[in-house]
Amino acid sequence: MIDFDEFGRMFRTFEHTAWRLETRRRYQSDEETDTYRRFARGEDAGWDLNDPWCVSRREQSALGKRFERVRVVDDPATPGQQYLLDNARRNSAVGEDIRNLWRGDAERLKLPEEDFWLFDSRVIARLHFDDADRMTGIELVTDPVEVARACQVRDAAWHHAVPYDKFKDQVPSTE
Repeated sequence: MIDFDEFGRMFRTFEHTAWRLETRRRYQSDEETDTYRRFARGEDAGWDLNDPWCVSRREQSALGKRFERVRVVDDPATPGQQYLLDNARRNSAVGEDIRNLWRGDAERLKLPEEDFWLFDSRVIARLHFDDADRMTGIELVTDPVEVARACQVRDAAWHHAVPYDKFKDQVPSTE
C-alpha cells in the first residue's frame, strides 16, 4: 500500500502511459466538489482548465506521455456516471483519451470490477474503496502475472470501448 502523495507523484514520474479502468457507479470524492453540485442542479459544471490537475496533465501530455481511461457505464447511466461523462470534456481538453464501455459489454468481456491504474505496462495501482464509495487506499502490484493480466484487460477494454465524443450521444440523459 502507498499513500496518496506517493500515488500523486506517479502521474509525474511515469514514462509513457497511464491507463485507467473505472468501474464504479459513483465516487464519493466527486460528490464533494462544487462542480458536482453545479452539475447535479442542471448547471454547467464550470470546469477550470487551469487548475493544477489540468496543468499537470497538459505538461505531461506535451512530453509525449499518454493518459487513457475506459469508464464502465450502466444503462441507464447513474448520476455519478453522467457527471463523469460531462467531466470527460475537461479530461479530453487537457490531453486524456477517454473511452466508455457499457457495463453489459464489460461483463461479457469478463473485465474485473475493480478500479485500477496501469503505469507503463509495468505497475498496477489498484484502488480500494469503502462501502460509501470513498477511496481508502492504493495498492501497488508489480507481480508479472498480475501485470500481464491487467495489460490484457486494458487491450480488451480499449478495443471495445467507444470514444467519449461518440459515446455521449448514446446516453440521452446527459443531453
